[in-house]
Amino acid sequence: MACADIDVARAEAVADEIRARGGRAVAIDADTRRLPDAERAVATTVAELGGLDAVVDVIGEARWGQVVDLTDDDWDYSFDFVLRHLFNLGRAAGRHLVAQGRGGTIVSVSSVSGLAGAPYHAPYGAAKAGLMSLTRSLAIELAPAGIRVNCVAPGAIATPRVAAQMRDPARYDRVPLGRMGQPDEIAKVVVFLTSELASYVSGQTIVVDGAATAQFAIGKMRADQIPNNATLEQPSP
Repeated sequence: MACADIDVARAEAVADEIRARGGRAVAIDADTRRLPDAERAVATTVAELGGLDAVVDVIGEARWGQVVDLTDDDWDYSFDFVLRHLFNLGRAAGRHLVAQGRGGTIVSVSSVSGLAGAPYHAPYGAAKAGLMSLTRSLAIELAPAGIRVNCVAPGAIATPRVAAQMRDPARYDRVPLGRMGQPDEIAKVVVFLTSELASYVSGQTIVVDGAATAQFAIGKMRADQIPNNATLEQPSP
């Protein structure tokens, strides 16, 4: 596995963990917001590991604030950090996968913030929505070469940074399942999408949010608010 990151020490730490478990890994110092770095990351992967089968794009950072207060830099930062990676990897990895001639997969990590309104982090939500759209476009264009492109949209996930800000990540009443998700619950879906188990899945966004986006849009209904069918006016036969 090739681990590319703008923080090469972090990439090396992940590579070391893979090696410790008996896998092959290489760390790459690359900023895939820049096409030359994305191309170098692909080339290094092929040279060091002998080929390319799957690409996983995991990146994203929000700028918070009301839309009326956010700046052009906040907007550009969000789109640069969230969306440009997949555009560059779609080009760099897509070209190689097509030339390689044996198919492949590309998976990106979006967010439920791209599915619904994203108050106080609107540029991030817009960029994540763009990631889903770009996923569909890439899936259609690369399909003739047998390349599948999909996206995962996590909900509230207890990553180390998020968990540090929560008093009790194990309890989270905004989600029907009653808790935040764990990072490995997203990783499992990514593994599925890159495997042959998902051989006919492409152009999709898989939502992993504990049913958060499935619930009633205007809020939870209490048991004492449920109408009594017997008292409702029934339509005439």
